[in-house]
Amino acid sequence: MAVLDLEFRGIRVEHLGMYFEELGGKSVTKSFPYIYEGKGWSGHILTEEELTITSTFKVNAVQIKFIAEDENTLQELVKNYRVKTRRIGG
Repeated sequence: MAVLDLEFRGIRVEHLGMYFEELGGKSVTKSFPYIYEGKGWSGHILTEEELTITSTFKVNAVQIKFIAEDENTLQELVKNYRVKTRRIGG
């Protein structure tokens, strides 16, 4: 089994869950920890907290655990998930 913990900032929890569904996952729970299961993998949205960057700028920080049956499946899952969470500024 392969496991990886990552933190995502500035993306709503609802969107993070939707990305797991777009990758073929099915929602297993309806509250924290939100769990999504796919073929050979699962994603766990563990916590969300608000971070204060400046006195007027605050963002959310969401902890996610990726679990897969093997390292290759984990790497592919994380790669595809990162594409969905990529934000291009301008």
